[in-house]
Amino acid sequence: MDKKTVRDIDVSGKTVLVRVDFNVPLRDGVVTDDSRIRAALPTIEYLTGRGAKVILMSHLGRPKGVDDALRLDAVAQGLADILGKQVEKADTTVGDDVKEAIDRLEPGGILLLENLRFNEGEKKNDPEFASQLGQLADVYVNDAFGASHRAHASIVGLSKHMPAVAGLLLEKEIDTLAAILKDPDRPLIAILGGSKVSDKIGVIEKFLDIVNALLIGGGMCFTFLKAKGFDIGNSLLEEDKLDFCRRIIEQAAQKDIPIYLPSDVVIAQEISPDAEARIAHVDSIPDGWMGLDIGPDSIAVYRGVIGNSRTLFWNGPMGVFEIEQFSRGTEEVAKAIAASVATSIIGGGDSIAALKKFHLEDKVTFVSTGGGASLELLEGKVLPGYEALMDK
Repeated sequence: MDKKTVRDIDVSGKTVLVRVDFNVPLRDGVVTDDSRIRAALPTIEYLTGRGAKVILMSHLGRPKGVDDALRLDAVAQGLADILGKQVEKADTTVGDDVKEAIDRLEPGGILLLENLRFNEGEKKNDPEFASQLGQLADVYVNDAFGASHRAHASIVGLSKHMPAVAGLLLEKEIDTLAAILKDPDRPLIAILGGSKVSDKIGVIEKFLDIVNALLIGGGMCFTFLKAKGFDIGNSLLEEDKLDFCRRIIEQAAQKDIPIYLPSDVVIAQEISPDAEARIAHVDSIPDGWMGLDIGPDSIAVYRGVIGNSRTLFWNGPMGVFEIEQFSRGTEEVAKAIAASVATSIIGGGDSIAALKKFHLEDKVTFVSTGGGASLELLEGKVLPGYEALMDK
């Protein structure tokens, strides 16, 4: 971590504007998963404990203008319930009403601004909107790792208007993920799933320089299998990524890095809880059928590789784990990771959802709050939100 954090500046009695990632799921006006809120608590409590006025700001969903269903009132209540103290909530993001609410706030108090994305200038990194935000506080803290790969006004633009430092969550995310790149305990195994190869091109290329083995599942494995000459029936395929997969397979062989692909898969004719499911070897997927999970033989192999590792990175499920009959591959891989003695780092919303479904989120070493941000960091890209902060 070569950027300043909240520990490196005096926040006592200051008004501190904190970018958090409270993009949480809601149902009937209630937060259904408060993991991201809890992840921000160390920074919030550090600041309030030093008598700072804490002004929190976040996006929620993808509104096009003001959307009452995506207001942050439920989020403010969720935070208040966790903290056991009042959290004020503003009805707008900037302007005189917000300034007056900040003036009324006691030292150690907390105010949550309205959804940043109700403002067109947020995603555009509009200098005027950033300036309006900048008038609200003395110090800016970025604790939204999950949004730090976005060059938005609240992530990048604000750093031009006040001292800008990292929060404790952002620091932890950067340090944990950077350790994979610098000096991991070996063997280092990367487990990649999800639907698309195209989502993970950069990280696959980077991993060939650092991992000892690569396990691939999910819909993306079928493009690799097709690249190896297998008929994959109606399984998910990215035709335009076949050459990339062939090149990766060739490069891995040259570097003596095993790429594990499923030898058997669970197949069906449709993605449905009521679909007939069968186990098929990857060289005998019938026409009209599609692979929707890795099979039992593949699970056994993957468990063995995971069990022998010392560092694990997992991003992406092994199948359509939301449907019971296509969930076993993801569940067994998650259990193997949880049982492993390896340092285990989990990135990506679907992987985290799988851990929660199988009640394993407390059995891994570290759960990253940012799927896209974690992949970009591991690719070696500079995150705009990190780059904008003050150097040590």
